[in-house]
Amino acid sequence: MPEKEQYMALMSDVIGKQSVILGPDIAILKARNVEGLKISNDGKVTDIIGNPRDVLQGLIDEYVSLSGQIVKTALGSVFEKHNIEKIE
Repeated sequence: MPEKEQYMALMSDVIGKQSVILGPDIAILKARNVEGLKISNDGKVTDIIGNPRDVLQGLIDEYVSLSGQIVKTALGSVFEKHNIEKIE
């Protein structure tokens, strides 16, 4: 899978996981605050503009600003599934 598509799938999973924790409206609203991230109304990432790793970090930062360490812990399994090194 090309790198951009891998990051799109990863970020869609991150948003999905946060939808369960925060509710879909808040999860999608926070994700839409991330520069370079395009999201459908159902929370799927449709495009990444710029460096995918930087955009991923922005997405994580948005959720961490709401929930702190809980987000980092909850997303550990998502990162493992996609075989991506965890982001601090």
